[in-house]
Amino acid sequence: MRYHRGDVVDRALVVLDRYGLGDLTMRRLASELGVQPSALYHHVPNKQTLLALVADEILARGPAHPRGGAWDARTTAVCTELREAMLAYRDGAEVVATAHAFGLGAGGPGEELEQVLADSGLDAELARVASRTLLHFVFGHVVDEQTHLQAGSAGAIDDAPRQVDDSDFAVGLALVVDGIRARRPARHC
Repeated sequence: MRYHRGDVVDRALVVLDRYGLGDLTMRRLASELGVQPSALYHHVPNKQTLLALVADEILARGPAHPRGGAWDARTTAVCTELREAMLAYRDGAEVVATAHAFGLGAGGPGEELEQVLADSGLDAELARVASRTLLHFVFGHVVDEQTHLQAGSAGAIDDAPRQVDDSDFAVGLALVVDGIRARRPARHC
């Protein structure tokens, strides 16, 4: 069977969700596809590129709703959808945050946040810092949620896995957005 890049990324998502990031290797992925590891390099030059493609696919498969209204509602929507997309896959936050940090992919939410914040009246530098702050909050929060879930499920901690619906994400996000609001020029408040 002849595979395309999209097939490789799709199967990589299956491997990620089934085994986790630590076991998403080129060798395992090749085995899942029934090919030699060297065959994968016709589609992706290295594992970093594969992870970037996986991160972009996680985001592409995530929820996307039309964005309108005030800057704070749009900011909250971008962050909430980013969270939901990453929670949909085991180790999704680690994959997306790593691709973003390395500048290899997953840049869409950050770019969108930066534009929304610039449109809200923040100068370009503050919009960039605020966007990165929001991303750090979302990435960190989801990594914490996923780590706790996996540790609880594996019996490594006595705590029961947290329920996603009971998350304090919305409150934490509102705190960050309120801080950004406080830094906006008076004419835009």
